[in-house]
Amino acid sequence: MKQLGPRELLDFQAEKPLLLDVREPWEFALAAIRIDGLRTLHIPMNEIPARLAELLPADGGAAQPIVCICHHGMRSAQVVAFLERQGIESAYNLAGGIAAWSEQVDAGVPSY
Repeated sequence: MKQLGPRELLDFQAEKPLLLDVREPWEFALAAIRIDGLRTLHIPMNEIPARLAELLPADGGAAQPIVCICHHGMRSAQVVAFLERQGIESAYNLAGGIAAWSEQVDAGVPSY
């Protein structure tokens, strides 16, 4: 499984990844990662299988890199494993999740 640490995500933003937040709606409303120029998509983990088409390129071309985000990195790791099983090779887990992002990159993102 491919993983990125919070600081690595800052360097990876040049690849224009999709930030896929897989937390529950209340968590997303409380704290979210926003990076100028990158799209954030919120799909709770349990909805990923039904909404998989939203993550695939419409033209059938190469998939955009996807960075999966949750609170500490466990749920997002499970989503990355699922995406890999679906043939999406460019999926990454944000190691440590939004908690690590808040601690290492942006203290303005609330910790919970």
